[in-house]
Amino acid sequence: MLESVGWLAASPWIYAAVAASVLLDVFVPLLPSGVLVITAATAATAATATAAPGGVSLVALALCAATASVLGDLAAYRLAWRGGPRLDRAIARSRRLTTAQERLGTALGRGGGALVVIARFAPAGRSVVSLGAGAARRRAREFVPWSILAGVAWASYSVGLGYFGGQWLGATWFSAAVSVVALFLAGSLAAYVMRRPTPVPAPAPAS
Repeated sequence: MLESVGWLAASPWIYAAVAASVLLDVFVPLLPSGVLVITAATAATAATATAAPGGVSLVALALCAATASVLGDLAAYRLAWRGGPRLDRAIARSRRLTTAQERLGTALGRGGGALVVIARFAPAGRSVVSLGAGAARRRAREFVPWSILAGVAWASYSVGLGYFGGQWLGATWFSAAVSVVALFLAGSLAAYVMRRPTPVPAPAPAS
């Protein structure tokens, strides 16, 4: 059992820890927010299975993570929007940011923001997309709905991994590790999709 993190399943402070970690990892992508969410969900599953008093609600944990994700996206988006020439020059020097900005602009311009959702699972993808959307001065109504969908999808997936891992493998460190590996695999797949070149539509035949 996860005795050493058992307090997570009974302490309301886990919500604050998850919110802070998810909110800030848009600026510091090295923060293990996904690992924290999965571990908390696994510990909460253990507390539920043993009928421990108190405990963390998995639904509330998912809502907390999703809300913090959206707020972090908006903070990065507004920061890049107001960044001015200095930030524009910094983005221009980054091939990754420039490419993501171009692809995001194309996707949003066509009325689709699946790239925003996919990027939420990729390492640092959330940062790249949120900053790119702000620097490109994309309208909030083009970006925010997709950011909300991305936050809900990522939070639900992360909490679900912790819950089902705890149910199927038991609330152990091995269960948490398997769930974290599943999260990283999803991130690797998302990163691969983001790196794929955007197909250029063929020109319309001359009439």
